[in-house]
Amino acid sequence: MASALCRTASRLRTLQLCRRIRVSGDLLSTSSPSPACISDALRHGVFSLPRSFLPLNCGIELLKMDQRCLISTSASDTTSKSDTKSSDKDEKSEDSESSDGGSNQKNDRGSGRDVRGAPVSWMSFFLLFATGAGLVYYYDREKKRHIEDINTKSIAVKEGPSAGKAAIGGPFSLIRDDGKRVTEKDLMGTWTILYFGFTHCPDICPDELIKLAAAIDKIKEKSGVDVVPVFISVDPERDTAQQVHEYVKEFHPKLIGLTGSPEEIKSVARSYRVYYMKTEEEDSDYLVDHSIVMYLMSPEMNFVKFYGKNHDVDSLTEGVVKEIRQYRK
Repeated sequence: MASALCRTASRLRTLQLCRRIRVSGDLLSTSSPSPACISDALRHGVFSLPRSFLPLNCGIELLKMDQRCLISTSASDTTSKSDTKSSDKDEKSEDSESSDGGSNQKNDRGSGRDVRGAPVSWMSFFLLFATGAGLVYYYDREKKRHIEDINTKSIAVKEGPSAGKAAIGGPFSLIRDDGKRVTEKDLMGTWTILYFGFTHCPDICPDELIKLAAAIDKIKEKSGVDVVPVFISVDPERDTAQQVHEYVKEFHPKLIGLTGSPEEIKSVARSYRVYYMKTEEEDSDYLVDHSIVMYLMSPEMNFVKFYGKNHDVDSLTEGVVKEIRQYRK
């Protein structure tokens, strides 16, 4: 709309200009000015004409103004057209970018890639799963390695060299169940298993002596070695030689019973690191708390190994046979 009005105004100015030039021409024809002066005035814009040519001067000024208006109008039209074209191009580029973005977003959704705004993608879920599996595998491997290290160290401790022989055993002098006095030298030359107890023991001593008697026979079968079982009383006040004799023959014919005075029993118990003490004494009826241990002695009456209450007949037999075979080597 603005461009149409500008074109109409330009046309009107052109018509007015033509009319003015016609009037000026009439004036020139009457006053007879020099054509060279008029052309120089139009070329250089110097209009120092006489007063008789004043209307022509005014017409030239108006012509110059109209030319400037025409030039500015055409320039504004060109600028507006270029702005319109540039804005159209920008809109088209924005539309193309938006269409490209939409296509890219569609492609991302179709290919399964991460889309902005999605809480969890397949890739992040896979990474989380892989991390968790790696941690579980690492923990399981470290746990197995730790267990193997513990087992290796325990085996190394069990199979390590001995730091020396235990200070267990020594000389003693006691009375045998047949009334004869014997010492440790009388037991040399054979393998011996010593057990400390008392004849009035209600349950533990009988159980241990039964186990010892059964192991003695099995050791003979497996190794062909006669092992002498020996019972030493820790209750010298009640366990006389006769009492001990009647007691040991109930378990095995080879079982030897030994007793002695309180001082002699105390000395031999100290030599073999055996604990014993009276408990719940009521008149002559009392019990004796003592160590429940069997001592394996070599033919030289040297301490070899001890076996506690946790060993049964089979484990006791296997342990003694193993020590005998190693001694022979």
